Amino acid sequence: MPTSPGAAAIETRGLRRIYKVKPTDVVALERVDLDVAPGEFFGLLGPNGAGKTTLIKILTTLLLPSEGTARIFGFDVSRDEKKIRRIMNMVAGGEQSGYGIMTVREQLWMFTQFYGLPRKDGWRRVDELIDAVGMGDEREQRVSTLSTGQRQKMNIARGLLNDPWILFLDEPTLGLDVAAARQVRELVVAWKHAVPGRTVLLTTHYMAEADELCDRIAIVDHGRILAIGTPDELKRRVQRESIFRLELDRLHGGAAALAAIPGVVSAKQAAGDGGPVDRQTVAVNLVLADDGALGSVVGALGGLGSHILSLQKSEPSLEDVFVELVGRGFGDEESTNGAGGSRPDTTSPGRNTDGTATADDAEASEVA
Repeated sequence: MPTSPGAAAIETRGLRRIYKVKPTDVVALERVDLDVAPGEFFGLLGPNGAGKTTLIKILTTLLLPSEGTARIFGFDVSRDEKKIRRIMNMVAGGEQSGYGIMTVREQLWMFTQFYGLPRKDGWRRVDELIDAVGMGDEREQRVSTLSTGQRQKMNIARGLLNDPWILFLDEPTLGLDVAAARQVRELVVAWKHAVPGRTVLLTTHYMAEADELCDRIAIVDHGRILAIGTPDELKRRVQRESIFRLELDRLHGGAAALAAIPGVVSAKQAAGDGGPVDRQTVAVNLVLADDGALGSVVGALGGLGSHILSLQKSEPSLEDVFVELVGRGFGDEESTNGAGGSRPDTTSPGRNTDGTATADDAEASEVA
């Protein structure tokens, strides 16, 4: 699959993109170094204007970098764009490509011709993918009559027509209901697992989606990669200790009896045990230096004559990681505009609160 043994699916070195806009230039990407291995499901998380779209446009040969290099399976985005376009595809959420008067089958066949497939092979590939995405009953239905979920399944089929080595997904479940979003995720995972080496780069605002799908995740803001790792590695950045909630039938000496056990950072009785009112139970919140200290706690409880009724470990979320690194959550982006109520927001759409352009706004200005 790669041009040379050991070639990364994605490799960037010192990647920069600067938009020439007034009053000051906007740095959308600032010396980004990134490696994605063949076969990885890689996630890209970041607030609006962080540089995600600019990075994807460079990797998909829609935009040239200002400085640095980017390669897809060994092909350089600045010199080998035709080769890259043969081995990649992209699907975006809310995509409206094509013509509403066409049927699903006609529309997909039209794209096979754009991708250079022979006529007969194109029809065969279309029918295979229509069945694969579960749209057999809609194959002769006009695109304009499809539901949002059906249209996105068709877009996924369109993205797989050229049998890409790497698939770029830009918020693919945006605006879909729970069932439709699950179907889209299942389609992508099934496609990826069917052939070793197939690679996916996903951008999403849905943290649970990234946590479920991605082998590794990069968190991006202001054109820089702030952190990169597996979901579990990123979560450990936020919570270094192990936190447990114990429900016991009794605890002589209270939570203080556990606080002196080696490895216990703190032990506090919870406000409520959540158990039935006719049963006396004790709920304790434990903070341990690591999971290994739990054995000492269990042994000590046995010595105290306590029986564990339930044990639950508290885990940080990707959103906790995101907020710690970026300083705000996705839901805070809109609320920060005009905050305070006493003074209306006078910044332009797509611009920072100080009036300077974001990467998204700068790109639009440069294109215009």
